[in-house]
This record gives sequence, structure tokens and C-alpha cells, in this order.
Amino acid sequence: MAGAFKKIGLVGRSQQRGSEDVLLQLLALLDERGLQVLLEDRLGELVPDYTAGLYQRDAIGQEADLVIVLGGDGSLLSAARTLAKYGTPVLGVNRGRLGFLTDITPDEIAQQVPEVLDGHYTREQRFLLDANVQRAGKVVGRADALNDVVVNSGTSAQMIEFELYINDTFVYRQRADGLIVSTPTGSTAYSLSGGGPIMHPTLDAIVLVPMFPHALSSRPIVVEGDSEIRMDILERNRIHPPVTCDGQVNMTARPGDTVHITKKPDRLTLLHPVGHSFYASCRDKLRWSNALVN
Repeated sequence: MAGAFKKIGLVGRSQQRGSEDVLLQLLALLDERGLQVLLEDRLGELVPDYTAGLYQRDAIGQEADLVIVLGGDGSLLSAARTLAKYGTPVLGVNRGRLGFLTDITPDEIAQQVPEVLDGHYTREQRFLLDANVQRAGKVVGRADALNDVVVNSGTSAQMIEFELYINDTFVYRQRADGLIVSTPTGSTAYSLSGGGPIMHPTLDAIVLVPMFPHALSSRPIVVEGDSEIRMDILERNRIHPPVTCDGQVNMTARPGDTVHITKKPDRLTLLHPVGHSFYASCRDKLRWSNALVN
């Protein structure tokens, strides 16, 4: 709906090269349209003369009608874990590398951001995962992920041994470097590197990808999105496997602990410019068409 966005949040990382120029461009564009800007405090160092006030990310999620994330997919992953619970729609401007989630380039800001502000966009819902580590029946750590939850042996060259249960049904006992539990959003990230399938982001499914399993017949499994996944870290393990969410939030499990992973009730609302195509992104980012070029 045209004119629906009155308060625009700007969040991201200040350390990325070129971020200052892109931020100044966005600020000028939003000011020209008379929109209120809620600038994240961590971006304030890029514009020391900015006097309209700085905000923490949670406050932006509560007040903004739209949040523009400046950075790469890592920046959007970080923002998504905070903003999803507020239902605030998110638009990504890419200052990173691949950019499966942040699909507006700096050269496209002047054309595509105003189109979104005028109500011309497509909307997607992406679900997140909730992970917790339980020790003797008590939760000792909890985090969420838009891409994936990874349980692995860390820097150790040893395998870990675990039992996998889905909806309390025993699946297998496995010796491996770990397990990647990925959403469709994360299927083009670490899961893909581990041999997992590419899933369309609108699928209601979770993929489980063993990492260098000792059993060569062990392969990725795709299960329904509402599945409850449990990993029992067997007592005989000698290492304390880290549990990592989106490669950014870390917890540590011990032998005898249990890792529980379920879908979160909150969903991320992701906006794309009109004409955005997941398959076109795959062709571009994964260079699917290179083999056709002489």
C-alpha cells in the first residue's frame, strides 16, 4: 500500500567497506520523502554529525513500519533474530558477498527503494528455529536461527557420537563431525556446503545434514517444518560440542546433554523489489549458467 511506511529503521554493520556512502544515500533519500528515520546506534559512528537521535535495535523493531538492513546476509541474519518477534518487515541492501537475503545493490537504491516505499514489492514469510541445550532436564542455553543450527566437534579432529530423534521417534545413532539443521532460508548457506539440497524459501520443511558421517550411507533428511528435533550427546564423548546458530551465536553442550530444535512461532517478513526471483538469485549467486557460456 503506497504511503504505508512512515517510520523507517536503518540497521546494520558500520565496519563494512563502503557502508558510509550507502548510508548517506539512504538518509538523503528518506529525508527527501519526509519520512522519520530511526537510525541504529551502531551506525551512528558513520554519521557523527547526525542529530536526529540513535536507537537500539529492539526499539527500532517496536516503532518502525519498515526496517532497511545495510550489509550482507550476515547483517540481515543478525537483525532478523531481533526483528522477527515484532513482525516488522525487512528490506535488505547488500554490502556483502553473496546476498541471498539482501538483494538490492547500492547502484539500485535510487530506483528500487522508492518503489518499495511506494508499495511496489513482494512479501515473503521466513520461519526461524529455536534451539536450546538441556542438562539434567534444565535449559542451560537458548538461541534462535534464521539459517541453521549446527552441532559439531569444534576445533577438535574427533567425531562426536549422538542419537537423533524426530518427534520422539528414534532415527539413528551417528558418529560424525556434527549435524546441520537448516531452514529453507539456510539451504543455500552452510547446509549447501555440506551436501544438503537447495529448498525453495517458502517450503515448510527442515533439512538435517550430517557432517562427514562415519557411515557413508548417511544422507541428508528433509522433514516437515513442525518437527521436533532432538540430539542426545552421548556420555562417552570426550569433547564439549559447540551449538552454533547462524554462525553467530554460540552455546556449548557437554556429554550427556540434549539439544532440542523446533520452529519458532515468530516469522520474518522479508520484502523484495517487484520482479525478484529466487531462481534468478541462484543463477546469479551460484553461477548456474556459467557452463552455457562459451
